[in-house]
Amino acid sequence: MAHVKPILPEKDCAHCGRVMVWRKAWAKNWEDVKFCSQRCRREAKSSKASDQSRK
Repeated sequence: MAHVKPILPEKDCAHCGRVMVWRKAWAKNWEDVKFCSQRCRREAKSSKASDQSRK
């Protein structure tokens, strides 16, 4: 019989919109998690900096 995971909370990545499912590593700061990966965090930071330099 297959292991059935309980229903876990989800949220969308602030950069790419991918759905993220709760992970044990994020248990302490789930409310602060905004990006699905380091790549999205880095790209969002660089795009934010380039947007500000254009103004």
